Amino acid sequence: MTKYVYDFAEGNKGLKDLLGGKGGNLAEMANLGLPVPPGFTITTDACRAYLRTGKEPYGLADEIALHLERLERQAGRRLGDAGDPLLVSVRSGAKFSMPGMMETVLNVGLTDATLPGLAARAGDERFAWDSYRRLVQMFGKTVRGVPGEAFDRALDEAKALAGTGDDLGLGTDALRALVDRYKAIFREHTGDDFPQDARVQLEQAVRAVFGSWNAERAVLYRRQEHIPADLGTAVNVVTMVFGNLGPDSGTGVAFTRDPATGAPGVYGDYLANAQGEDVVAGIRNTVPLQELERIDKASYDELLAIMARLEAHYKDLCDIEFTIERGKLWMLQTRVGKRTAAAAFVIAAQLVDDGVIDLDEALTRVNGAQLAQLMFPAFDLSAGPRRIGSGIAASPGAAVGAAVFDAHRAAELAGTGTPVILVRRETNPDDLPGMIAAQGILTSRGGKTSHAAVVARGMGKTCVCGADTLDVDVHTGQFTVDGQVVREGDVISIDGSSGAVYLGEVPVQPSPVVRYFEGALSPGADQLVRAVDRILTHADKRRRLAVRANADTAEDAARARRFGAQGIGLCRTEHMFLGERRALVERLILARTAEQRDAALAELLPLQRADFTGLFREMAGLPVTVRLIDPPLHEFLPPLEDLAVRVARAEERGEDPGHDRELLDAVHRMHEENPMLGLRGVRLGLVVPGLFAMQVRAIAEAAARVPGACAEIMVPLVGAVQELEAVRAEAQGLLRELGVDARIGTMIEVPRAALTAGEIARAADFFSFGTNDLTQMGWGFSRDDVEGAFFTRYLELGIFGVSPFESIDRDGVGRLIRIAVAEGRAARPDLHIGVCGEHGGDPDSIRFFHDAGLDYVSCSPFRVPVARLEAGRSAVTATGSDTR
Repeated sequence: MTKYVYDFAEGNKGLKDLLGGKGGNLAEMANLGLPVPPGFTITTDACRAYLRTGKEPYGLADEIALHLERLERQAGRRLGDAGDPLLVSVRSGAKFSMPGMMETVLNVGLTDATLPGLAARAGDERFAWDSYRRLVQMFGKTVRGVPGEAFDRALDEAKALAGTGDDLGLGTDALRALVDRYKAIFREHTGDDFPQDARVQLEQAVRAVFGSWNAERAVLYRRQEHIPADLGTAVNVVTMVFGNLGPDSGTGVAFTRDPATGAPGVYGDYLANAQGEDVVAGIRNTVPLQELERIDKASYDELLAIMARLEAHYKDLCDIEFTIERGKLWMLQTRVGKRTAAAAFVIAAQLVDDGVIDLDEALTRVNGAQLAQLMFPAFDLSAGPRRIGSGIAASPGAAVGAAVFDAHRAAELAGTGTPVILVRRETNPDDLPGMIAAQGILTSRGGKTSHAAVVARGMGKTCVCGADTLDVDVHTGQFTVDGQVVREGDVISIDGSSGAVYLGEVPVQPSPVVRYFEGALSPGADQLVRAVDRILTHADKRRRLAVRANADTAEDAARARRFGAQGIGLCRTEHMFLGERRALVERLILARTAEQRDAALAELLPLQRADFTGLFREMAGLPVTVRLIDPPLHEFLPPLEDLAVRVARAEERGEDPGHDRELLDAVHRMHEENPMLGLRGVRLGLVVPGLFAMQVRAIAEAAARVPGACAEIMVPLVGAVQELEAVRAEAQGLLRELGVDARIGTMIEVPRAALTAGEIARAADFFSFGTNDLTQMGWGFSRDDVEGAFFTRYLELGIFGVSPFESIDRDGVGRLIRIAVAEGRAARPDLHIGVCGEHGGDPDSIRFFHDAGLDYVSCSPFRVPVARLEAGRSAVTATGSDTR
């Protein structure tokens, strides 16, 4: 029989698949002897069974009852007992941290009958009523779907009536009246009275947490973070400890290092006389954690000792939630903390320096997405922009956009291409769509551990929190600061590294990491650059995959070299036919005789030769893979509609359309219903005499001019070995004539080529997967059409976890790649194999290419450092360990 419930004493952090991250870590802390309130965890197995059938699995109710009875004996109190009631919290806890995306209910077990007993035990009637109003509000919103705004309005009205600015100013009578109002709101929206049976509260809260796994915001967050949809959440039932018992009580969040910069020290927020949700929600501004030393030195010293012990145990930055109940410290949660990209690199390097981890482990602590974030620009303040406010630097970066005060409006405007900054008093999980859409997030309340800060850091979004000089009015859509009114649509700039808020658009400058890659900064320039250099250098030592760049010009090639590329994996020769050279391509297309065609090709030859010479010189002996012309020739002609209008207007004026008429006739003649599957690639080279020969000659002559040049000629869109054999025979003749050595290979981008790779390999020196076209043809998609037409719906339905054009489809397209690698190498063991599609710079795809046995990846120059890092990570984690 499946076991669905585990006491904390039965678990550990290694069971996060079953107990979730929160449950596993609570058990781990309990096993370490730390002060953890007693409790138990309901497993993700139970959640999945509930979501699958809509009802609790057989035996779960009995197991919960058994563990609740043990908990009651341990606490010396009973759930629902009027004399001395046990209260519990019911918290979600998935395998991967999803801050604020699922549900929590505190003070479960509090009823009209149990309230006097709680008040008597605490010796504080106000505290009991404060706890009760929190339960009715949380339970109503979380379990029964009562709009949170209804409770918020009632609280604001109660504070206005009491003449106070925050909830601490509400006395016992005001809170008693507020509970009555909350109960009425509950009844108005649900048709039921607030439940007065403590066990019914517990049962309904557990089911609500299960159901919150599929809440809209949770689904959206999982999609954003690429978290699998089938994991489910665990549920933690924990004895309540109270931070709202007075000034000697409180709650807080601590980090063992600064999650924004990685600097060691004491970081976090504390809020006296409050419960845990108050800190995360940012409802009241917190004080820095260091203030706790003055407020309660004994608890502060104990907390610091526990923080040091947890960091040593987890060997990483830890994020800790705690409550102090009348001078007694309780640990409510720990986890490996979310951090900014900069902090991730700095912390990993520091832990290596401290001898806590080795460089291989450091590689698993960072990722390519974080390195890409560090390459984004920062503000250039040399012009002295107007600073109108400042807050807490919660998540770094430079963000510019129109101020927007509603999350859904932010998503709507961003969808039209307008950059936006989401401005709120504080964010809550319902704001997630706007947070994802915004360039940055600005709040007037909250600190580094508020919802806005935690979610922004997780997503790599720029965020400034707690800018309390800003008077934010979300109802009128404006904020005021020092007499300056900023309305929706006004452009502002926020600096998540300094906390500064500027009016207007502030220009940006390259990041120090990019300046390091460009050679403008030394590796020891600052702490971050040192950390990046050290970890990336180790990645280069560990990786098996080479990293090349997609580059079409000498300038691109030079940047690729500076960024660490080991060659060019794709030079797209068609890009060399754009601009002023279009006229020469037009002459080739319009040629009516062999002489005219040869003359046009002869004019193109020296231009192509000069282009290739520049690439070979910049690469200085590294391989340069030149793809022969791929797209259909009509792409170099003006659009049919433009030509038709020009010809019609000329004829209307009685003029001879001349050249335009020739072009229009050519466009009509070359028209194809589906040109991407028509006359392009190798087919074009076989049909247009001399076209590929001109390009091969230009490559060979350029290689002959550059000592040590390493040329590779790549034939696109091959589907049958006979196509490649025909091109190869002509190319080899030209190469022999010019006395140049060059490898000749093909792109594998047609499914048939992947399935007949063994045959094709006999005529190829190398393969390079063109994963863009291979994905289009493998799925039967026209990328330009489908991404806007239905991909959003496919993502919503879970058909895709991520777009197959963004990250490789391992099961379908990936299988074609594995087949081609296996059969190609079986036929030709020395076959060199790479990838040059956009997937070559995608971190998840790079890990697949490593596993599939490719020799190199090729990506844009800017992504080269990302690919180097991920290739190193792939080598270190090749055993399949989970490094999320």
